[in-house]
Amino acid sequence: MSDILLNVKKLETWLGDGERPVRAVDGVDLKIRKGETFALLGESGCGKSITALSLMRLLPPSGRIKGGQVLLGDTSLLDLPEYAMREERGGRMAMIFQEPMTSLNPVLTIGQQIGEAVKIREEADSSSLRQRIIELLDSVGIPDPERRASEYPHQLSGGMKQRVMIAMALAGRPELLIADEPTTALDVTIQAQVLSLLKALQKQTGMAILLITHDLGVVAEVADRVAVMYAGQIIELAGCEHFFRKPQHPYSQKLFKSLPDSKKRAQRLAVINGTVPALNQVFTACRFIDRCHRAFEACEQAPEWTQLESDEGVRCHLAGRADQWLREAPAEEPDHLAGQAEGMASLLEVKGLKVHFPIHKGVFKRTVGYVKAVDGVSLAISPGKTLALVGESGCGKTTVGKGILQLIKPTAGSVSFASDELTQLSGSALRNRRSELQIIFQDPVASMNPRMLVGDIIEEGMKAQKIVRNSEQRRSRVAELLEQVGLPSDAASRYPHEFSGGQRQRICIARALAVDPKLIICDEPTSALDVSVQAQILNLLKSLQSSRGLAYLFITHNISVVAYLADEVAVMYLGRIVERGAVDQLLASPRHPYTQALLSAVPVADPNLKRKVIRLEGDMPSPANPPAGCHFHPRCPVVMDQCRLACPELLEQSDGRHVSCFRVEKGL
Repeated sequence: MSDILLNVKKLETWLGDGERPVRAVDGVDLKIRKGETFALLGESGCGKSITALSLMRLLPPSGRIKGGQVLLGDTSLLDLPEYAMREERGGRMAMIFQEPMTSLNPVLTIGQQIGEAVKIREEADSSSLRQRIIELLDSVGIPDPERRASEYPHQLSGGMKQRVMIAMALAGRPELLIADEPTTALDVTIQAQVLSLLKALQKQTGMAILLITHDLGVVAEVADRVAVMYAGQIIELAGCEHFFRKPQHPYSQKLFKSLPDSKKRAQRLAVINGTVPALNQVFTACRFIDRCHRAFEACEQAPEWTQLESDEGVRCHLAGRADQWLREAPAEEPDHLAGQAEGMASLLEVKGLKVHFPIHKGVFKRTVGYVKAVDGVSLAISPGKTLALVGESGCGKTTVGKGILQLIKPTAGSVSFASDELTQLSGSALRNRRSELQIIFQDPVASMNPRMLVGDIIEEGMKAQKIVRNSEQRRSRVAELLEQVGLPSDAASRYPHEFSGGQRQRICIARALAVDPKLIICDEPTSALDVSVQAQILNLLKSLQSSRGLAYLFITHNISVVAYLADEVAVMYLGRIVERGAVDQLLASPRHPYTQALLSAVPVADPNLKRKVIRLEGDMPSPANPPAGCHFHPRCPVVMDQCRLACPELLEQSDGRHVSCFRVEKGL
């Protein structure tokens, strides 16, 4: 009896009905065995999600499957009528979507939504239905499932919502679970919980998992086999350990070289120039030829699939010769301004910053409490330096950035920038300072006016600050900025939607640079980007810091980015900084229990490295009702009685770092 659960042969999916349809999936072959985790890896736009939707037959109206075969066991899914496909979809195969908030109905309780999934598969009275809902919520690790079943999606955290999606998928007891980027939007601690949950459920039920991701660390953590997808095709297939030890395709090799870490701090990250080619064409050459560092004459012809071993292969003319990597020129060490910055007075100094939002209730909107989003944060940044602010979502990182910029008026505290107290400035005085403090937002799409040309978007700050009054000089300055961030000058006459995610983030960087800032607050600028695009942005930020002496407050939860870019790190939890120190020092030997748990949860792109993850129980408490004493004590694995009664001060240690923990004070 075959152990192959899913067998996909020559799958082709087209989008659009015109003369040049988008060939989103172009001849994909893959096999998934019973009980295994199969990772589908690749950058945005390569066809991963469309492949999954094709398997589920959930394509958008413009999509159609042009050819191929999809066998789930002995059942040919593409030959089933829709009513029969519904029995398979949500039954033997189920799917978890990337964004749980848009997948859950905001006006139905969690229990009602899981109940809908159960009723499709099982005949149950109200009592047994309720019992099955509680059982599913309990199986995915949701505490107090009886109460949570009566709550609505907005009352749950991101990790909880993703667990609810998993519970709904499990309602039909699937043999195959398709997980489309299930951890992309989650913090590392919640991500570790979800990955651990999927592995535990797989062990219990024996289901297979098709994991779609672009995170190499996640792949190393859970996958048995890996397929790399590029421009609608599978270009490499290998066992997980073999793939990480010796990737065969030049694209795969470049992905690994693009990963940031502390060992690459003195050099530029490798980048994959260009973008995934448009898929509305018939390819005659290798699809990666324009971006490949090893392309040669034979690549003008499309390569065939080369089987290397019984279960491994690659689509490349250099198949089997991964050891003959092209020797690239050694990366030049950037001209760091570290020596210049040492000993200089701080450019930004924040002391006791508080941002409290009032809670109003009743007809007369009386203030009944406060959301303590930021509750006494102190930090300093020198010229040419980068301070990384890390922590889980909801801890107040972005509010700190907005409070520094006075985009939100601080409740208390001091924000000193180049000797000016920003909290005391208002009107024109504050506007005059705005050119020196800029921000790059997390979502470049939401932060740009879609009706404005890119040139006008970049010019806007110059006009407001009256930096360049002549329109011809402004246009020249825009062209210079676009070139500086690696975009062509004709990009000024195009609209934001005409660019990729990485290019849009470059436009946002150009807009920030247009007013000659001294400090840029970078709010998760690489969180939604692929590894290759992330490398381009990090190289650009590092280069600009070197040439202009810029200071960065880098808000992120990506620890590998912190290791590569930051000079200092501040770890934030529920509105307060719990540990702060030099990046090498803090990442190598964290002292605070929260920092230790945060770093232990970071997935590493090495399947042979078995890390011990410190599990944090529950979610971060609400800043509207923070716990007494140390804010971390309800989740702390080494809590003491003293922690429940009093809040520890952020004290300087003998090695220069600052830690807020009673155990550290006592030398435990």
